[in-house]
Amino acid sequence: MSNYADIVQHLHTTFSSGRTRDVAFREKQLQNLLRMYEENHAEMARALAADLRKHKQEAYLMEIEFLMNDLRSTIFKLRDWVKPDRPEKTMVNMMDGVFIYKDPYGVVLVMGAWNYPLQVTLVPVAAAIAAGNCVLIKPSEVAPATSRFIAETIPKYLDQDCYRVVEGGVKETSELLKQKFDYIFYTGSGRVGRIVHQACNENLTPCTLELGGKSPCYIDSTADIAIATKRILWGKFINAGQTCIAPDYLLCSQQVQKQFLEEARKILKEWYGTNPKESPDLCRIINQQHFQRLSAMIKGANVAIGGDTDSQEKYIAPTILVDVSSSDPIMQDEIFGPILPIVNVDNAYDAIRFINARSPALVMYIFTQDKKLQDL
Repeated sequence: MSNYADIVQHLHTTFSSGRTRDVAFREKQLQNLLRMYEENHAEMARALAADLRKHKQEAYLMEIEFLMNDLRSTIFKLRDWVKPDRPEKTMVNMMDGVFIYKDPYGVVLVMGAWNYPLQVTLVPVAAAIAAGNCVLIKPSEVAPATSRFIAETIPKYLDQDCYRVVEGGVKETSELLKQKFDYIFYTGSGRVGRIVHQACNENLTPCTLELGGKSPCYIDSTADIAIATKRILWGKFINAGQTCIAPDYLLCSQQVQKQFLEEARKILKEWYGTNPKESPDLCRIINQQHFQRLSAMIKGANVAIGGDTDSQEKYIAPTILVDVSSSDPIMQDEIFGPILPIVNVDNAYDAIRFINARSPALVMYIFTQDKKLQDL
């Protein structure tokens, strides 16, 4: 285990020197990070394939190109972002020169997630660098190939006095959270998020927790069912459903459900063929723990489409469940996998009551052509 206290103290010392406050220095580091992506994109794709069996096209679309575009935008806008704001004056400060300067926090801990292990780790890292902070990066150990890539490659491109990478599991993360940071950015589960939040409370450390939730979909009878089905299935099954804003469950009438299933069968055959297991476009579940958790949700359920699993390959077919009730196990927590349960409701008001009875989700997807319904 690394000596985290020494690493964090060194970062605090560097920040106190003022090195990262210089805008030209920040720009140079961001340009180096972009060069890292440009020179190592093939290695990035291979790491994603090793961890998630992510197809090359999906790896570039959802992670590598995403990172490059985000970083180019950050570099382009940085000089404008750092300019002081001039707020509207009041009677109290009418005669004063009033400015708001954007000051960096100091030493920032960025804890990445395994589902998009490059994107959700390195996007906040770039933001923290742009804001003038020193950064300690902790990739997810659940995606070991990507974690190793980040740990081995970042030191070749970024100033090691200012930006460091540490690897490790639960034990190392627990020790890391005992250190004094000026800001913590965590992406992951609510369970670990609570642990991070508790650690932040002990040191009065501000934090951002990007957690999950059960994001609902609702299709009403006025929607274009073909379009709605294609969009829901794309969001649900890309990355094998391991996306924090993936549609978690679908609310619709029985009549809409019938049309949805008809379209879904055609679309899934078009995308993944007659045997999705052989398709190169379908990711795998990240590990056996999550595979077993998801497989248990299918057992005993009414499977309308899919349902096939393979423990050795950590494969779960794109699966749609029907006759699902609010008390079923699959409706209790975020699914985070390629399983879409359908809950029947009579109308939009029933859907609203169902959604409001649960914890708030990250997003909600509504498919309708009724303008009044959109405003409910």
